[in-house]
Amino acid sequence: MKTEIIRIGNSQGVRLPKTVLHQCGLQGAVELEVEGNRIVIHTTSRPRTGWAAAFGKSHKKQDDKHLASFRTPANEWDDAEWRW
Repeated sequence: MKTEIIRIGNSQGVRLPKTVLHQCGLQGAVELEVEGNRIVIHTTSRPRTGWAAAFGKSHKKQDDKHLASFRTPANEWDDAEWRW
């Protein structure tokens, strides 16, 4: 996609189409980086933001019981060699 660099006040910028922003999941604050001769724009949020809180809620509701019941059968190496 070709676009033009435009004047924005005392700076310059590029207009990004709404569809491009939507495809990339960009909104609000973003990170801007220069990599070689490229400008990279990415979201400031972390993909796993809030996971710790969600797991905490799941544990309080006891929705994680199936995880606690999973165990790998012990073998000879576990009994003889493994040290914590």
